Amino acid sequence: MQDLWRLPANDIAALVRSKKISAQEAASAALTRLAAVNPKINAVVEHRPAEVLAQAAAIDAAIARGEDPGPLAGVPVTVKVNIDQEGFATTNGLKLQRELVAKANNPVIDNLRKAGAVILGRTNCPAFSYRWFTTNLIHGDTKNPRDPGITPGGSSGGAGAAVAAGIGHIAHGTDIAGSIRYPAYACGVHGLRPTIGRIAAFNAALPERPIGPQITAVSGPLARTIGDLRIALAAMSGYDSRDPWWVPAPLQGPAMPKRAALCVNPDGLDPVAEVRAAVADAGKRLERAGWVVEEVETPPLREAAELQTKLWLGDGYEAQLATAEREGDPGALACLRGNRSKVFPFDVDTLSKVLTRRATLTRQWLQFLEKYAVLVMPVSGELPFPDQLDMQDDASFARVWHAQLTQIAIPFMGLPGLTVSTGLVGRVPVGVQVVSGRYREDLCLAAGEAIEAGGTPSAAIDPAG
Repeated sequence: MQDLWRLPANDIAALVRSKKISAQEAASAALTRLAAVNPKINAVVEHRPAEVLAQAAAIDAAIARGEDPGPLAGVPVTVKVNIDQEGFATTNGLKLQRELVAKANNPVIDNLRKAGAVILGRTNCPAFSYRWFTTNLIHGDTKNPRDPGITPGGSSGGAGAAVAAGIGHIAHGTDIAGSIRYPAYACGVHGLRPTIGRIAAFNAALPERPIGPQITAVSGPLARTIGDLRIALAAMSGYDSRDPWWVPAPLQGPAMPKRAALCVNPDGLDPVAEVRAAVADAGKRLERAGWVVEEVETPPLREAAELQTKLWLGDGYEAQLATAEREGDPGALACLRGNRSKVFPFDVDTLSKVLTRRATLTRQWLQFLEKYAVLVMPVSGELPFPDQLDMQDDASFARVWHAQLTQIAIPFMGLPGLTVSTGLVGRVPVGVQVVSGRYREDLCLAAGEAIEAGGTPSAAIDPAG
């Protein structure tokens, strides 16, 4: 069977479970694809083919014994280089962490393996996972397979580039300010930022994280179909006692009327015409699928984005800056120095005020999302940026941060957000963001499937020259 790497994860798992193909055949196809296209895009920065094939052989052996291999039976999946995988360095894009070899797996890895997935390789991110661009001093630049002149997104840029180029069927990413949703947008695939507490995560190789990342950073999947995001979410969301924030919420919540809020220009974002058109088109697709769509103003986003930036970068700012200076990564330093006036100083009184305001804003959003099953709005105010735009000058840096308003804001309330790729402008991807109430990823995915079905499906591509 040719081009197994093109198939959705759902199809691969069904073929492996029915013994029409072996997990080793699926793994071999993925490794062949990786070898063919990764040199052009540098999405995967470490992989060990013998270990990949050994994982697949173990799945085939389990099937031969009559055991259930799991919902991701034999599906090749990539994981981001900022989570622990036993025997691999958790670099997070840092030379400083090249020797930080994990002695145990992050719960994400364990849950993927329990579901039958084969971990294909580790994907690139910017230093410290700070930026919406993906380059660092240890692993180098990741290129967008659709157009090397535009960013692959960040911080899960390797994940987005890999899944767009057919390197694996599902990619793991992390998101504290858009790091799943933006690479999906930039690479023309789909990406789900789950609710905080949905997917257990913990890196034993690293110090405990400050409270801001604890309550706003999540792991989640990127894929070429919404259906694959659905099975990836189910696989990744298993219980693990190492994450005290994990919540045993059902994957399917109570039925809600198919009522969507639509906001083309949230809180003064002022998107470009192509982004406005994509949001309006997504609304029309939902209407054709039987949804009632109402154009609205959202609860506060700009204030949430400002407070999220403060909580993310302000807590321990001086220590972060000192580490970034030791690393010497220009992008990381630009991110921290460019935001200094917004986030520093950060003291106990500031933290108390931020967390107090978080309760108020979260309540407003939860009440809004009682009325509407989902909100559809831009992922970014612009089409995917020219690569490294944030490094050009102060005006470009400010432009980037302004455009990412909606991505930065949603994590502050702990809400789920889904990027749905809706098409191309030339060869530059565009899409929309779907937001719902806490632990209602099912509503995001239902709306996402309706939007996806109304357009041209995303498919694996050969990297552009």
